[in-house]
Amino acid sequence: MLSAIEIYNKPNFNYREETFAILAINAWELLLKAQLLKYNKFRLRSLYVLEPVITKSGHPSKRSKQPKMNRSGNPVTCGLFEVINNLSKVSLTLNANLKCSIEILVELRDNAIHFHNEQIAEKQIQELGFACIKNYINLIKAWQVEIDLSSYNFYLMPLAYVDGKVFSGGLITDEIDNYLKFAKGKIAAQDQEDNDFDIAVSIDVNFSKGNSFNAIPFRYDPNGLEVVLTEEDINKRFPLSHSQVCSKARNKYIDFKQDASFNKTVKVIKQNTKLSYERKHNPNSEKSNSTWFYSSNIWQEFDKLYSKR
Repeated sequence: MLSAIEIYNKPNFNYREETFAILAINAWELLLKAQLLKYNKFRLRSLYVLEPVITKSGHPSKRSKQPKMNRSGNPVTCGLFEVINNLSKVSLTLNANLKCSIEILVELRDNAIHFHNEQIAEKQIQELGFACIKNYINLIKAWQVEIDLSSYNFYLMPLAYVDGKVFSGGLITDEIDNYLKFAKGKIAAQDQEDNDFDIAVSIDVNFSKGNSFNAIPFRYDPNGLEVVLTEEDINKRFPLSHSQVCSKARNKYIDFKQDASFNKTVKVIKQNTKLSYERKHNPNSEKSNSTWFYSSNIWQEFDKLYSKR
């Protein structure tokens, strides 16, 4: 996976998207096979493709099986999707979004290996790549793989600048158009409530004459990468004041009341840095008064409490 990221981030490298897909899928297959092997107490036979033993009579045995051999005489191992199916049989079912993410990259890899991609949609592929890396790290953590992720720069890939070229429909080949439709179908069906695994992560790069020296840094996770937000970014992420939340809630719900239940929910929201932000009137003073602002995602919390119109 590190090789995939390193090659993708090279300033001038042809076939970067295809090479990323090839190496990233190789990384996924190794990780999943390692987990399946571990579950089966490291019996290599659990990874092999088995075929019936030919009896002395020349007929395939109904009971005895042996590993199928490749052209060099080595055992053939299961394919990626067979490994995923075998993991599900032993209660290690992969998340639906994760499987879709892998499937889309496999399609890109297969197109590159078995033929040729005349043209590629760079920005869309990088969005798939962002999700791929996030999912890879999250699965390593979920499975408690004994590896210190802090020593690896998995976050390098998002720093790569993608030239946002806009192609008209007539300039995209039929093959790439088919691939994008395939990917869009998977993304449209993804589980929006899943915070751990994504199929694609949106990229929005804005250039301004300002700087980030006076911006506010924060982390969602103590071990996560620090994110720096400017005042403009904060306004975009947390656009709602308390009065706006109440006003919109009255229009949104038929049974909204600004009562104790509402205040309790707001208190819970304030504890979630993804949903709220406390802006102090005087940042240099701990005793300064402050105003709370909220993300548009807070409606997911209020939907649990009230009935929509």
